[in-house]
Parts: sequence; structure tokens; C-alpha cells
Amino acid sequence: MDDSTSLCAIRHADGSVSLYVDEAYAIDRGVDPARLAKVPIPRELYASGTIQQIREYVANYLEARENKPA
Repeated sequence: MDDSTSLCAIRHADGSVSLYVDEAYAIDRGVDPARLAKVPIPRELYASGTIQQIREYVANYLEARENKPA
């Protein structure tokens, strides 16, 4: 069994994030699939964390990925 569950996300210029259960749902909501990032969420956080905790985790994950040297 996997130790994580993936969510699709977009990080906005102001640092906030929008979360989507999968790419199809995001596209149905008018999101450009090229802007989506798939983020692995630790199972424990996904199962018992608040949406705010998940949003913060995703924001930090995406920020770290953007700041990673090429």
C-alpha cells in the first residue's frame, strides 16, 4: 500500500493554492492542465489533517520545488 495520496494543485502568485482531487476534475473547473502539479500527500496527513494543514503542506512543497536549483 502507498504511503501517500496525490492531489493536483496550482500555486497562485500570492502564495495560495487551489487543490483538486484529480486532473479531470481540475479541467472540468477550467484549469489549464499545464499549470497543475501533482503533489504526494502523506497518508497520515491526508487521513487526519485539516484542509488548512494540507494546503500549507502543498504550498510548502510547491515553493520548495520552485526554489530547487536546476
